[in-house]
Amino acid sequence: MKKSWKKALLAGLSIVMMGSFIAGCGSDNNGAANKDVLKVGVTNFASSLDPTENFFSWVVMRYGVGETLTKFDAQMKSQPWIASKWEVSPDHKTWTFTINDKVKFSNGKKVDAAAVKASIERSFEKSNYAKTFFKYESIEANGQQLIIKTDKEYPNMPGLLADPVFLIVDVQSEKDGRNFAKEGPIGTGPYVVKSFTKERAEMVANENYWDGAVPFKTVEIPSIDDPNTRAMSLQSGDVDMAVNIGPGEIGLFQNNDKFKVDEIASLRVVLARINQKGVLGDDKVRAAVISATDRKNYADVLLKGTFIPGSAPIPPSMDYGFKDLKDPNAYSPDRAKQLLAEDGWKDTDGDGILDKDGKPLTFDFVVYNSRAELPLYAEAVQADLKKVGIDMKIKTVDYNLIDKMGQEGDYDMLISNIVTANTGDPIWFLANYWHTNDNGSNPQNGSGYSNPQVDQLLDAAQTEFDPAKRRDYAIQIQQLLMNDGAALFLGYPKTNIITGSYLKGAVMYPSDYYWITNKITK
Repeated sequence: MKKSWKKALLAGLSIVMMGSFIAGCGSDNNGAANKDVLKVGVTNFASSLDPTENFFSWVVMRYGVGETLTKFDAQMKSQPWIASKWEVSPDHKTWTFTINDKVKFSNGKKVDAAAVKASIERSFEKSNYAKTFFKYESIEANGQQLIIKTDKEYPNMPGLLADPVFLIVDVQSEKDGRNFAKEGPIGTGPYVVKSFTKERAEMVANENYWDGAVPFKTVEIPSIDDPNTRAMSLQSGDVDMAVNIGPGEIGLFQNNDKFKVDEIASLRVVLARINQKGVLGDDKVRAAVISATDRKNYADVLLKGTFIPGSAPIPPSMDYGFKDLKDPNAYSPDRAKQLLAEDGWKDTDGDGILDKDGKPLTFDFVVYNSRAELPLYAEAVQADLKKVGIDMKIKTVDYNLIDKMGQEGDYDMLISNIVTANTGDPIWFLANYWHTNDNGSNPQNGSGYSNPQVDQLLDAAQTEFDPAKRRDYAIQIQQLLMNDGAALFLGYPKTNIITGSYLKGAVMYPSDYYWITNKITK
């Protein structure tokens, strides 16, 4: 290949793999001997365990501490969890959830509808994110019956309530002095927080767990952000299980009888959000940026086939028209150069960077490093853009800052790795990132993107009960977003959980919520 940056990155991956292999030689998976302790290597982005802060509720659920009224199966269908069943009124605005009589909080207190009501109301009071899912006119509790009356129809209400931000906590325990941020909430999951820092968490068995035996007395969760180190820890037996091993290391575990690999085509998309202000507010510049990026080569060569090349918002793992959508900004460096020339960009000083009105064509790409593929993508995009005369600078920040920057629009391009169907279908995802943000009404859309036609279709889709019509709306919305150059959709990852062969019951679900469960045993 003529592309030297790709050779350099592939060489780096080869060195990483060699280092991992050497470190892993002789591993005897000593973790199998200790039946009472489970050790799990993760990347932790949470600085607290308050489920209403940032997206930290994902961590509370992933660590086996919290549960929601409903949960998703492997096909992303809503199933009973804390709620044993539900029904909706004929006008589709009143939902009645029956709380399972068996459910208890980890402190032994029975979970009734009043406790669930208090928990959901707490989510709405403390989290702007929660408010993006639905609006309610009232929540009533009658014994084990929870009745939610909404302002309009929400066809996917059970799926909305499966998002971790709505995990059920004992609000009274907080009023009695428990610090959810530092000590973790009192939830209903199989494990309870013993200690927590951003670097390491320790869980202990919930003696009052309502849904079967809890297999481990202790779960130790070191946060290992570097993917190579995470792979080495698994190979050496320092951890029993690791989540999301990167593309440079996963081959070491595949077809290896010492390990089990559960890898699935995910519901995730890796994308670069594009700020519609500044230099990228220019339609032709945005189109040129997207056209200049060789997304097929990134997926097939750089990431060794562990990604599918990106073009649309929703990955091909879901049936939302991926093959039928037309990418107006498919890879074409010549087209990128032509668009920039038409827009008046020229290299007047011969430094290789285009300029106009005395200003160079430059902008920042904000990334974080805890996912192995993200810095690789950033460097690849940087190299491709340089070839068409664009100076893109990489700005690396801690993951904790990403959500705040996204909401405030404090970026030119901002990388994200997003589950596109966290509520069971992609309509909420599309609305959350691209519905017009009128005076803070849609805080996740800090990009400034606005298209009245997209808004109209999103509004219709959000209240449509017919799945076929919702699908058609989603396809139309995607095409408009692609036509507008609303974002650079880089690729769709596979996701994985890898364990020692002695571990049973570890499953990677498409939702990416359920990592540590009571089904995992030695």
